[in-house]
Amino acid sequence: MNLFSRPAPWAAVIVRMSIDPSARKHRLHWVSAVVLVLLGVSVVGPLLAETISPRRLLEVTDLGNPVISPGGRRVAFRAEQASVERNTYDSTWYVQSLDGASPPLRIADGGVPLREYVNGLALPSPAVWSPDGKWIYYRARLDGRVSVWRAAADGSGSQAVTSDLADVRDFTLSGDGKTLAYSVGAAREEVVAAEDSEYDRGIRIDDTVNIAAGLFRSSKLEGRPATQRFLGDWFSTGPLLAKVPDRWKAVDLATMTTRELSGSELPVHPLKVADLSPDLPASPTKLAQSTDDGRIAVLIPGKKEKGLLMSRYIELAMLPDRHASHPVRCMAKLCRDRYITTIQWRPGSDEVLFTAMNFQKGRQQSIYAWDVVAGSVRPIVLSNGLCSGSQRYWDTTFALSSGTLVCVAAEANRPPRLEAIDLANGQRRILFEPNKTLEADIAATVPARPIRWKGAQGQEFTGQLFEARVTSAGHPPPLFVTFYTCDGFLRGGLGDEWPLATLAEDGISALCINAIPAELRLDVVANYDQGREAVDSVVKLLSDEGRIDRTRVGMGGLSYGSEVTLWTLAHSDVVSAASVSGISVTPTYYLFNSLREAFRSNLGQQWQLGAPGETPKRWREISPAYQLDRIKAPVLFQLPEQEYRMTLDYALPLMRGHRADIYVFPDETHIKFQPRHKLAAYERNVDWFRFWLQGREDPDSGKAGQYRIWREMRKAAKHRFGAGSHDGS
Repeated sequence: MNLFSRPAPWAAVIVRMSIDPSARKHRLHWVSAVVLVLLGVSVVGPLLAETISPRRLLEVTDLGNPVISPGGRRVAFRAEQASVERNTYDSTWYVQSLDGASPPLRIADGGVPLREYVNGLALPSPAVWSPDGKWIYYRARLDGRVSVWRAAADGSGSQAVTSDLADVRDFTLSGDGKTLAYSVGAAREEVVAAEDSEYDRGIRIDDTVNIAAGLFRSSKLEGRPATQRFLGDWFSTGPLLAKVPDRWKAVDLATMTTRELSGSELPVHPLKVADLSPDLPASPTKLAQSTDDGRIAVLIPGKKEKGLLMSRYIELAMLPDRHASHPVRCMAKLCRDRYITTIQWRPGSDEVLFTAMNFQKGRQQSIYAWDVVAGSVRPIVLSNGLCSGSQRYWDTTFALSSGTLVCVAAEANRPPRLEAIDLANGQRRILFEPNKTLEADIAATVPARPIRWKGAQGQEFTGQLFEARVTSAGHPPPLFVTFYTCDGFLRGGLGDEWPLATLAEDGISALCINAIPAELRLDVVANYDQGREAVDSVVKLLSDEGRIDRTRVGMGGLSYGSEVTLWTLAHSDVVSAASVSGISVTPTYYLFNSLREAFRSNLGQQWQLGAPGETPKRWREISPAYQLDRIKAPVLFQLPEQEYRMTLDYALPLMRGHRADIYVFPDETHIKFQPRHKLAAYERNVDWFRFWLQGREDPDSGKAGQYRIWREMRKAAKHRFGAGSHDGS
């Protein structure tokens, strides 16, 4: 469930909220973390983590968008890496032989990655090969505009194919490779003019305006400060004038001349779910059409059990054509009771390759092949992590030829790498491994391992544990947990804010806990409490085994993870300090979004909430704004500017009571993406948990201000703890 979704030259520029010195004290018992903290003692010394530093985790090279050449011998893919100095990401297109005999060839600059408006994740931007295999065509933001570029596969050069007054939204290459068609919306100058006009005339508030995010040029996802608008259901947003219809143009690639396309010349778009028969027994969630004969593979939600928000499973089926209303379902054992996420046809065959997520084994992802004629299913890749993408890319998949599959593989302590898999025998070979040194250092220093345990009611939980190797003499280490999903390489959990390996190297065991999406009930309280039980039960387990100190436990989360973190603080005494990067439901959250019917409907369905005056009991039960007297641990809020206003119902009272510290990152989305901001969040989280769980401070003079505030908070906590009393608010 998702509520959506300068000390140094490179440090974050932040908005710092000051504590109100005149705020009256709240009577609240604060469970302290450790004897050092209770005594008000801080050990001042350098940060311990030298091998797996936050910056090394930030600068991991991500890979994505693999596409195999027409001859099936080479693969094009894009690499992306953060630059803290320039506060951007460098992306590069490579071409490599599938035999792996030679290293990848750099062929072009990929430009500034295009990003998804709400979550800030990099959008998939796959290349298209020319039929003769000499070129790849791709969309890129370079020189302040989104154009179609082409790069020679031999590395001899690249050039822009389009030069339009508007950014390119989509493109397609003709079958003979002679013509490129592309679509655009409003011209860039038209968008700027529309923004300026609103500024001059006043912005009318309606259900398209993202009030909480700021009204004028509150986003930098377009490469410049841009105004945004809601586009559809829930929190889908885009730039001003995003709903201007597509205009299609064509480029003659021999002469590089461009012309407008008439309605009859528009390219044929790929088949969509809406194009299928309305008589299907269930509406598919995804489809893939065979380029050989037009058969269609579809994913269909399984039967939803009573009381669940969604089905536990996604089923795989095939339609002989778009008009068919009776799907042929995959009935093989390896298809049943699966949560299937992606599908592709293997060229020149009767096989559909599908990716399935195994929640019982910690969200492990594997790839299988279903023969739609024989009905048989065989495994292709059995993975301990991700095998069809990276957490930092939005909805990516693998590349496929008749004989080879190419994917981006990653596990908890193995960073992304490019692999080729032989479809006949399943043999895997690494093509490109840009993060090999980091992988070796993690394995030698703080390797992650999977962990499974049961809650008090028999629920089965999974996670990945980075166990601390540096401990105080005679004492087990503290524990930090982050909650939501633990897919692929774990820099910092979902949202990527808590550098787990760094914490472990610094002497704080770090655990990422998977939520159980198959168990998401219609009752959000049951969902939240499931997360609370996961934390309580794993702390008991690890404490009973003598592996952690249960009096020194930290917790952090983003989005649903933020909700569960605050719920756990209010309904359990197990957490000693917390860090939150997202929002929970509050009256202000409702007010800011209440003009939108889609929002009100979704809030009613998933949270069983109406307006605060309509469902007051439910609001008091769910919202942390009504549970302030139950939050017993200090909270660090590191929030995106687009969301922080919706947390003020509870964040500001906690700050006034010396129970919270708040930082807001300008121009950030639900998931922060700017490298300086990511690094600042990483480092402050490490400082925060070392302070509260270990009583340690970094002697860096640039951090003196934060420690002064935290010591004031600790002093207030010590006073409350020593008094052992409860002050009402």
